[in-house]
Amino acid sequence: MVLGGPALISACTSTNAGGNVLDNARSAGKIKIGIAGEEPYGFTDTSGKVTGEAPEVARAVLKAIGIDDVEAEQVEFGQLIPALNANQYDMVCAGMNITSARCEQATFSIPDYSAKTAFLVPKGNPQAITSFQDVASKNVQLAVLSAAVEQGYAKDAGVPDGNVQAFPDQNALLQAVTAGRVAAAALTDISLKWLASKNPSADVEVTEGFDPVQNGQPVVSAGGFVFRKADGPLVEAFNGALDTLHKNGQWVQIAQPFGFTQANLPAADLTTEKLCAA
Repeated sequence: MVLGGPALISACTSTNAGGNVLDNARSAGKIKIGIAGEEPYGFTDTSGKVTGEAPEVARAVLKAIGIDDVEAEQVEFGQLIPALNANQYDMVCAGMNITSARCEQATFSIPDYSAKTAFLVPKGNPQAITSFQDVASKNVQLAVLSAAVEQGYAKDAGVPDGNVQAFPDQNALLQAVTAGRVAAAALTDISLKWLASKNPSADVEVTEGFDPVQNGQPVVSAGGFVFRKADGPLVEAFNGALDTLHKNGQWVQIAQPFGFTQANLPAADLTTEKLCAA
């Protein structure tokens, strides 16, 4: 496991040892979370603090249900659910998209946010890429984040496996685009706008956000918090407090510094059950 900073971890065991994780966390006054280092969803800043939309929303929700302190461990995105199920921590706070495949492995909260997909491209978008179908028809190379949903979107659009390059983090995506190794990099528009804003000297831009198409239907992307399937009481308590944050305006206040707006609040009819069944 790769740690997010020397001050980040005070223990390598989950608060779930020997009982109900919610009760244990309330008793201990703390809980351990997993992040992937993807800005602005969940990352470690230059001071060593774990922050981002997901950890900050989680802190507010957890405090509301009686858990004041949050510890974190940073791992590669593709290891988030395996490490959760191995009891390395008790929940994932990484802005992870809710998909049917992931729902088979773990339990998701109610949708925390929704976001569009976009491409990071060289300035001027010389290949005129605005969709995964464009990537396929133009037979160009595409960069994606390892284990992220964009790889599936590309495959469904007909992009050959040999034209998709998976990278471990956002900086690698940026470098692939700026070095000309790929024509574009795919991720959420929130992530890519944040990445571009943090690298103003890079000669790149972000395309307009869109909903990918699978089986002829647009895919609404929504992310949530992830729990082990056995931890129902924690999920139920967390969902109740998260729903309150969505409705009372606090969520927007917490998420806004990370590039989220009111438009990123999930629609009322967008449920985890629907996303898991899609």
